[in-house]
Amino acid sequence: MDLLKNVNGKMLRCGYTTGSCATAATKAAMSMLLTGKRISSVVIHTPVGFDVTTEVLDISMDREKVRCAVRKDPGDDPDVTRDMLVYSEVSLCDSGVHISGGEGIGRVTRPGLDQPVGEYAINSVPRRMIAEAVQEVSAMYGYSGGADIEISIPGGEAVARRTFNPRMGIEGGLSILGTSGIVEPMSCKALTETTNVLIKQCRARGNTRILLTPGNYGYEFAENDLGLDMSYNVNCSNFIGGALDRCAELGFTRILLVGHIGKLVKLGIGATNTHSSEGDGRLDCLIRCALEAGAPLQALQELDRCVTTDAGLDVLRRYEACRRTMDVLGKKIGDTLERRVPADIETGFVCFTRSEGHRGVLCRSENAFSIIPARR
Repeated sequence: MDLLKNVNGKMLRCGYTTGSCATAATKAAMSMLLTGKRISSVVIHTPVGFDVTTEVLDISMDREKVRCAVRKDPGDDPDVTRDMLVYSEVSLCDSGVHISGGEGIGRVTRPGLDQPVGEYAINSVPRRMIAEAVQEVSAMYGYSGGADIEISIPGGEAVARRTFNPRMGIEGGLSILGTSGIVEPMSCKALTETTNVLIKQCRARGNTRILLTPGNYGYEFAENDLGLDMSYNVNCSNFIGGALDRCAELGFTRILLVGHIGKLVKLGIGATNTHSSEGDGRLDCLIRCALEAGAPLQALQELDRCVTTDAGLDVLRRYEACRRTMDVLGKKIGDTLERRVPADIETGFVCFTRSEGHRGVLCRSENAFSIIPARR
């Protein structure tokens, strides 16, 4: 029976992680190696308590080793690894369970990840799952020796270029991931975990200051328009509050946020998850700020009919109220950032627009350009 999850009123099918695929392929290969008999499916136990049954594919057997694959099924979650074959090749040894990577598995090149620099990017939970599967099969057939295991994903190196791996310092292929063994459809969990890892890596390089950008617009503006040193940068997506919390936990002392007004305006009403599914409030905040700035009633009424922040900015410019409104918004953004982190952490921000003819900074904290240095 498929495991389902209710997402925005729709029942969507869960899938399983690359870690579960590698575990299933290893368990199947180990079973065939010890019995000499082919199997067509295998059941594994995931860390969250659900059993996963998978088909065993592309079996290659001889007396010394067995290689087989499991097809990646992410359920209804969009995933670049969908339908890729995750292989495990198992051979016997004197003792222990030794796990390595082969074709399509990346290597760690920067500190701060789950595995040390130089190791294959097979994370600790999948490693534990694989080892436990080997031990389970060994006990079943009375085997007391060890196993050498090589995990591979043909085509993984090319697909990895479309993931966060290159930015995180994983080169040459994909990662074997998963803490639960299950992929939840359309979940923000994976993206949040990636952001947390990138923040941890930035801290591991000895940095106590960090540049957060909620998306590609923020990155491009910080790099091209502001000329900031992007070695301090982490893309926090919509999860600004969570990123601030993580920075505080890891000991950062100076945090600069650079974002488009479409995102940062929501901080003006205290919202630190800026995803549209969490609510909107963009124009409501602009109207409130414009009211405090003394904009005329007609401007407020026109703002209420706008559907984008850039359209709202055009209204404010026509009524010569944009500068004053942005000053009010800037104070509200600054207050939200200060409330989110401990008092000994310095925060700053730059809020900008990319609208044609008006591209540039709308409001910023006074300390914005002292937190992150310009690139050399």
